[in-house]
Amino acid sequence: MKRLLVLAAAATALFANAQTYPGSKPVSIVVPFAAGGPTDRVARDLAEAMRKNMPGSNFVVENVNGAGGTIAATKVAKATPDGHTLLLHHIGMASAPALYRKLQYKPLEDFEYLGMINEVPMTLIGKPQLPANTYRDFENYIKANAGKLNIAHAGLGSASHLCGLMWQAAINAKEAMTTIPFGGTGPAMNALVGGQVDLMCDQTTNTTGQIEAGRVKAFAVTTAKPLSNHKLLKDYPSLQDMGLKGFNLTIWHGLYAPKGTPPAIQAQLNTALKLALKDPDFIKKQEGLGAIVITDNRVEPAAHKAFVASEIAKLKPVIEAAGKFAD
Repeated sequence: MKRLLVLAAAATALFANAQTYPGSKPVSIVVPFAAGGPTDRVARDLAEAMRKNMPGSNFVVENVNGAGGTIAATKVAKATPDGHTLLLHHIGMASAPALYRKLQYKPLEDFEYLGMINEVPMTLIGKPQLPANTYRDFENYIKANAGKLNIAHAGLGSASHLCGLMWQAAINAKEAMTTIPFGGTGPAMNALVGGQVDLMCDQTTNTTGQIEAGRVKAFAVTTAKPLSNHKLLKDYPSLQDMGLKGFNLTIWHGLYAPKGTPPAIQAQLNTALKLALKDPDFIKKQEGLGAIVITDNRVEPAAHKAFVASEIAKLKPVIEAAGKFAD
C-alpha cells in the first residue's frame, strides 16, 4: 500500500510538471562527447533553435565524455523522467549493443524517442603520399599491398571506427590492413595528414576542410548516391556506385528522453524539435557542418525508433564479425 501511494504521488508530480513544463528549471541536453566536436556543435545549435520555440525555456548543453558515449547514455537513462534531462546521441546509439558486453541500458527500451535531427555523410580519405587518385586505383592499390597498410580511427565505437569496419568488410579486406586506434579525431587526422597512417573514413564535418586544403586525398563518399549538391564533394563517387551494393552509411543524430517521460512533455519537445529543424539559422549552421537536416518521417518518434532498430540490426553482424568489443 505504501509503495502504491509513493508511485501515485510521483505520477501526480510528473503530471503537474507536464502542465507547467519547462518552468524555470533548465533543460539539459547531455552530449556524450567533448565540447567543440561535431556532436557538441549540433547540440549547441539545436539548443539555441529549440529555445526560440519554447518561450521562457533555457536549454543548456552538458558534455559527459567517455566510453564511446555509454556513460552519457547511462546517465540519461537513469535520470528523473521529467523532461529536464535529454540525450543527443549519434550512431553510437545503435552500435553500442554490439560493441559493449556490459551495457547498462537498452537503447530500444530505456528511452523515449523524440525525433531525428540530421545526417552527416562520410568520406573515404587517404594520406597525400598515396599514389592512387581514383577510388578504383585506390582499391587496387590496397589489394596489391595487402598487409602493408593501416587504417586509423578515432576510438572504439567512433564514426570512423564503424565506417572502417563496414568498408573493410564490404571489400573483403579484413586481413589487408592494420587498424590503428587514436584517442579522438584530431590525433587520427594529424597522423593521416603527416603520413604516419595510410587511410581513414570519417564525417564530412571533419574531412571537408582537410580535402579542400589538399592535406588529404578523397576517394569516395559513403552515401547511397553521390553528393551532387555538395560544392566540394559533388564529383566523388559513392561506394555503392563503385560496386559495394547496399553500402550506405551516414552519422545521424537523434534526441532522447528517459523512459517514462510524460506524453505531454514528449509532445512539447517533439514539436519544438520539428520547429527547430525548419529554422533557417539552424539549417544554415548544419549545412556549414556538412550535415543534412532531417525532413522525412524520422522526425516523428515512432519512425525514429524504427530507424534506430534497423541500424542496430545492420551494424551488429559487422561489429561482431570484426571481434572488436569492450567490457
